[in-house]
Amino acid sequence: MIRPTPIIPTRYCIAALLLLLACAGRLCAEAPATSSAVLQPYVDKHQLAGAVAMVIDKDKVLSVEAVGHADIAAGRPMKPDAMFWIASQSKPMTSVAVMMLVDEGKIALNDPVEKYLPEFKGQMVVAERDKDHLLLRKPAHPITVREVLSHMSGLPFKSAAEEPTLDALPLAAAVRTYAMTPLETEPGTAYKYSNAGINTAARILEVVSGTKYEDFMQQRLFTPLGMKDTTFWPNEEQAARIATSYRPDAARTNLSPFPISQLIYPLTDRTRRFPMPAGGLFSTAADTAAFCRMLLNRGQLDGKRYLSEAAIDEISKRQTPTTVKESYGLGFAVGPDTFGHGGAHATNMEIRPARGIAIIWMVQHGGFPGEGKNVQGAFKNWAIEKFGRE
Repeated sequence: MIRPTPIIPTRYCIAALLLLLACAGRLCAEAPATSSAVLQPYVDKHQLAGAVAMVIDKDKVLSVEAVGHADIAAGRPMKPDAMFWIASQSKPMTSVAVMMLVDEGKIALNDPVEKYLPEFKGQMVVAERDKDHLLLRKPAHPITVREVLSHMSGLPFKSAAEEPTLDALPLAAAVRTYAMTPLETEPGTAYKYSNAGINTAARILEVVSGTKYEDFMQQRLFTPLGMKDTTFWPNEEQAARIATSYRPDAARTNLSPFPISQLIYPLTDRTRRFPMPAGGLFSTAADTAAFCRMLLNRGQLDGKRYLSEAAIDEISKRQTPTTVKESYGLGFAVGPDTFGHGGAHATNMEIRPARGIAIIWMVQHGGFPGEGKNVQGAFKNWAIEKFGRE
């Protein structure tokens, strides 16, 4: 006897089809296995020269990929140990060093800078300025340590003495020129991104610790963290690993190499080049990862504490008032659930505590042709989808 085929109600067929489509959609939306699958198309289109892209958690490296070239003309491939000028990523590293002395009670964030650097006593602020005259007045209060670390001091980006490069003056001499320069805005009222402010904080570190800034960084931060390639003066071997910087060519359809014009060459020169705390460091993805792991671990790494948890809270929370649009901590740019910093040639590090990861992006670009401007965001989205836990 032939049994009739049961008739399945239409509503169940539709539900099953929708479930099947949803599952297929999830499979299609799944992140590529490696970041190179995301990045290589930009290299192929000459929109990205090369990159070292890394994702870490508080314990280990989750992913590292090197794509493209460190030097296109020479055919030198990008490698994981490539060196990069990290520029303003030096700011958070300097800030961490200053906060070590805050933890030790040797510096107070709300102290006036002039308490540690008497040359700042009597500093004035611009009241009026036009092409013919400049009117100065006394500020409502002297600039503070907190304000120089959060770009709220009113100090300029740099002084006129720091031309044409940023590394030609010893730190003490550079900071004296800031003390002689009028503040551009009333302290605490306006955000003014300032190399001068971070350099001033580093000079306070020198005076308080009795140690040269660069020696303090090496002894208290770089060496203990195992940051063997982080330096103001790359040696010959390290210099050979520095990735060439690129920017769009005249037609904005390809890449053209260009030098780091803010620094003196050769970069190995320890006689004419001086450490610049706000932007002078060279580093690698691995070294930057060690620094970020310490931050993800709330100030400690491999059994050694570098910063108190209170200090981590200070650097990673918004210090700028709600009256300004910029969100900045102490040496760190701060988002709703992130803190980190970028550099002038497009390097970046971003710590995401809630997701338990840090994202490290090492390139050397002064702009990107075509859709290259989207490449960092594409990598970041991949990293969050692949590794970021809710």
